[in-house]
Amino acid sequence: MRLARLVPSRPAPPPRPAPGDVLAEAEDVRVRLGTRTVLDGVGITVRAGEVLALVGPNGAGKSTLLGALAADLPVSGGVVRVHGRPAEQWSAPELALRRSVLPQSASLSFPFRVEEVVRMGRAPWAGTDLEDEDDAAVAEAMARTEVTAFAARPFSALSGGERARVALARVLAQRTALLLLDEPTAALDLRHQELVLRLCRERARAGDAVVVVLHDLGLAAAYADRAAVLCAGRVAADGPPAEVFSGRLLSEVYDQPVEVFPHPRTGAVLVTPRRDM
Repeated sequence: MRLARLVPSRPAPPPRPAPGDVLAEAEDVRVRLGTRTVLDGVGITVRAGEVLALVGPNGAGKSTLLGALAADLPVSGGVVRVHGRPAEQWSAPELALRRSVLPQSASLSFPFRVEEVVRMGRAPWAGTDLEDEDDAAVAEAMARTEVTAFAARPFSALSGGERARVALARVLAQRTALLLLDEPTAALDLRHQELVLRLCRERARAGDAVVVVLHDLGLAAAYADRAAVLCAGRVAADGPPAEVFSGRLLSEVYDQPVEVFPHPRTGAVLVTPRRDM
């Protein structure tokens, strides 16, 4: 008698969210790293159809909060929910169909070609009904991030900015409804910073939720629907940039005099350090 080979079942792809659906949230979250409390009682909500920028000075807890929302970092208190369920209740394959994560730096030990790196984003969909979309998803992601021209080059041979765009292409190819991006513009020139934030806006308009850690307050003001200003492990303000980006608040949070004023042509919020010279 021949025994049937057991094939692990693949998790079912989640349905597309409706506008305004909560795709991730932190409730009274605390995170300790070693002896240091990095997040202390943080609450944040991430909704489909919006770009949420996490801003604040170095050490404020931005990347830690992103890691907690991704369920990549355990919390010592409170709860993180992803797609309405406590994060720890999702398996790794289930999470990979629901959220994609761009870390601060991308490094690989093997000489993968650029296209192979981007294709790694499709791994969660293997064995599902959407596996047939792999080629189209990879091609579209590379085109949108402008890396198609060096698809055959080794990832290790790229510049820092090129690697950052390839890493973003991998996230886009994954096609999840929740994108968590940690400083995606840090290594990029002016043109590609704008490109990346336009892609974030496009994904939000298409119904995704995008959380992006940014140091550039001007980019946050221009592209984010909401901004959460973190300071010393807490949320100092949360709301539309035009409402929460005040000179007084930012000067206090960054311990640096800051001026906030409207753009003379568009009226959009502009943020700049105050320089008395």
